[in-house]
Amino acid sequence: MNTHIAIGAPAFPPSKWVSVITPVYKNVESLEELCSAILAVWKSQFPQHGLEILFIDDGSPDKSWEVLERLRATYPNQVSLLKLSRNFGQLSAILAGYDAAQGDAVIMISADLQDPVELMGQMVSEWENGHDLVIAYRESRNDDWTARLFSRIAYAFARSANPRIPRGGFDYLLMSRRAVEILKTFRGQHRFFQGDVLWLGFPTAFLPYVRKRRKHGKSAYTFTRKLQSFLDLTLDSSFLPIRMMSATGFVTASAGMLYAVTIVLNRLIRGQFPFPGWAPLMIVILLTGGLIMMMLGVIGEYLWRIYDDIKGKPMYAVDRKDLVAQSAARRASEDSESAAQSPK
Repeated sequence: MNTHIAIGAPAFPPSKWVSVITPVYKNVESLEELCSAILAVWKSQFPQHGLEILFIDDGSPDKSWEVLERLRATYPNQVSLLKLSRNFGQLSAILAGYDAAQGDAVIMISADLQDPVELMGQMVSEWENGHDLVIAYRESRNDDWTARLFSRIAYAFARSANPRIPRGGFDYLLMSRRAVEILKTFRGQHRFFQGDVLWLGFPTAFLPYVRKRRKHGKSAYTFTRKLQSFLDLTLDSSFLPIRMMSATGFVTASAGMLYAVTIVLNRLIRGQFPFPGWAPLMIVILLTGGLIMMMLGVIGEYLWRIYDDIKGKPMYAVDRKDLVAQSAARRASEDSESAAQSPK
C-alpha cells in the first residue's frame, strides 16, 4: 500500500529551491514509493527549502505516465512532469531534466530505488556549506556479478583518464545552479556524463553509499547499451585508443623491419630465405590486415561521432511539459527583477 503525504503550498516563500530530477523508463512499480520517500526526506531534513520533483518520461512503454499524472494531481506544488516524444536514452533524459529543472540546486537520482533517498539531506547540507558538486558514489553494490564486473572494468578505464572519478562510479549527485548552467552549454551527442561533471572543477564533496538491490522489475540497461556507454566513455574521455593505434603501428613497423633484416642476412650469409613456404607469409598478411581493419574501425567511430555532432540535432524532443507553477513564477519574478536592475 502506498502512503500519500499531505503536502500543500508552503506557508511562506522559501529562500531556495531544490529540484530532484528522475529519468523514468519502465519504472511503473517504483514511482509512487520513490515520490513518497523524497517528500518524506524533504519534510524531515530540509523543509526550509522549496522542493520540485521533476520526472522525465523517456518514452516508457509501460503505464509510467499514468502514474506520474496521478502524482502530479496529488502533489501539484511539488511534482513536475516532462514527457519526451520517444525513447532517446538515459543521457538525453538527464539533460532534458537539467534544462527544465528550476531549482537553485538540482539532485539527480535514478527511479529504481537502488540509491538511498535519505542521503539527500546530507547532500543539501554540503551544498549549503559551499560545495557546487555533491557526488554520491557507489562504495559497493548489491548487484549480480556481471554488473559488478562490467562496472569495475569501465570505471577503471575511466579513472586512467580522470583519477577523480570514484572507483564505483556515480549517477546520484547534486549540482548547484551555476554548475548546471555551465553543463547546459556542453554540446555533443555521445558524451561521458560523469567526466563532464568533474571537468567543471567546482568545489566538490564525495559521499559514499552502498547501492541497493533492485526491488522492482529488471534493468533496461542491456548489454548493448552498456557497450555503447563504454564506447562513449572510452572515446570521449581518453586519447588512449589513438595512442594505442600509434603504438601498435610502431611495434608492427619495427617487427617488419626486423623481419626484413633477418631475410637479407640469411640470404647473404646462408644463401637461403628463412621461414620458407606460404604459411609465414599468410600469417603476416592476416595479422597486419586485421590490425589495419581494427584501426580503421576506431577511426570510423570517431568520424561517426563528428558527423553526428555536426548535424546539430537536439538531444531530445519534448511531447508534454507540466511544471510546478510556484517555482516557475519565482524564476519569472527573479528574471524580471534582474532585468529591471540591469542598465538601460
